[in-house]
Amino acid sequence: QVQLVESGGGLVQAGGSLRLSCAASGRTFSSYDMGWFRQAPGKEREFVAAISWNGGSTYYAHSVKGRFTISRDNAKNTVYLQMNSLKPEDTAVYYCAAPKGWGSSDIFGSWGRGTQVTVSS
Repeated sequence: QVQLVESGGGLVQAGGSLRLSCAASGRTFSSYDMGWFRQAPGKEREFVAAISWNGGSTYYAHSVKGRFTISRDNAKNTVYLQMNSLKPEDTAVYYCAAPKGWGSSDIFGSWGRGTQVTVSS
């Protein structure tokens, strides 16, 4: 089973940028589409972005489209989320996982610990 560890979160002012990383262990990483998800306090976890196994296709939630960019480096077993023009409503714990369907929060395996992103106004 692939183990995923998220990093790169932090505190940033509105309008700022952060780059999240998700390091995967296991030799099957490059076989999976991957995604980023987030959960804000008091809210359900939601889909943010997904990328195909070879990086050729991407898909974004409407709320982040044009501001966030998902990418991957299969040689490094890592998925990234570049977040620009951050807004206070982007504040959440961010997770990476292999989605069962693009746009869905249903995943293969289990959730990791995530990384906290806090955007101040």
